[in-house]
Amino acid sequence: MRAWTVASPDDDLRLRDVPEPVLRGGGVLVEVLAAHVPAYTGKVVTGHRGGLPVPLTLGPSCVGRVIEVAPDVFHVAPGDIVVDTALLDAGGGDEILVGWVGLGGSGAGGERTDRMRAQWRDGVFAERALCAKETVVELPGADAYPDPARLAFLPWLCIAASGLHAAGPLAGRDVAVIGATGQLGGAAVLVALAEGAATVTAVGRGQAALDRLAALGPRVRTHRLTGDRATDAAGIGPVDVALDALGATPTPDPTLAAYDSLRGRGTLVLVGGVRQDLAIPYGDLMHRRLTVRGSWMSDNATVSTVWRLVRSGLLDLSAVELLTVGLDRPAAALDLAERTTGLGFVALVP
Repeated sequence: MRAWTVASPDDDLRLRDVPEPVLRGGGVLVEVLAAHVPAYTGKVVTGHRGGLPVPLTLGPSCVGRVIEVAPDVFHVAPGDIVVDTALLDAGGGDEILVGWVGLGGSGAGGERTDRMRAQWRDGVFAERALCAKETVVELPGADAYPDPARLAFLPWLCIAASGLHAAGPLAGRDVAVIGATGQLGGAAVLVALAEGAATVTAVGRGQAALDRLAALGPRVRTHRLTGDRATDAAGIGPVDVALDALGATPTPDPTLAAYDSLRGRGTLVLVGGVRQDLAIPYGDLMHRRLTVRGSWMSDNATVSTVWRLVRSGLLDLSAVELLTVGLDRPAAALDLAERTTGLGFVALVP
């Protein structure tokens, strides 16, 4: 079959003919229908997001149709439409993202995560994929969904939802999404609206992307970051929940502005890629009874919850611009993905 592979640490992403995956214990063989190509995939390939367990077929998540299951797999069956989340959890903080960079827990990894990566190395940027049974979630009724490629955005919606759920129920509460002009932030805006937030303040730097988010409806407010912490805090809040979905930033000020924007008993959830330390004022956190939470990836229950929102129409994926690519030109696909952000994403349709 054909697949996008990385052969060595200094290799580019290349289209190659590779052997068909062979079903084995604990595995689910799927036909890949569509896979999200994150905007930062090029940086993953060049090593700027951590080390890849090369050689491998790249790709962190997909929507697919089950071809065959191992004898010890009972929760899905041939013909089912499923999401592969890529998150393989061995317990005790040992987690890997199959076919991708990133480790759970401390992020340092160890002997057990090395063994996990040795057993489950290849991802889903291919015509077919062998997935660990723990990473596969059925989407009941998805065979009737009119545009399956759009479902490739589900894993990002689920990452955003897991972060929002860390702050408790959203219905009737004021929510802010910092970094809303990125793909993860845009996903968080959609989830917050679908789950009944009273208002959603979309915060970012790109005015065109903010305008597009504002067009989602009257519950959406926008704030364009100024770089001044006090000004940004006033523009964001007051809110009950702030979700930080920012990527790498030169200073922690936007995240701290989100902290400052919280009402008493509010919650700040960190789900992005900020590489800064945060100076949290002890007394303020204590006296205002604030909560700061971290969230990484998503569990399978959240996948089912988000799928129900989509299937019911409460979360309308037509709001997201879908750009599709095939396997033939990986370099061009990575370039397109890097230029696509906000309420838009690139899906590989093999």
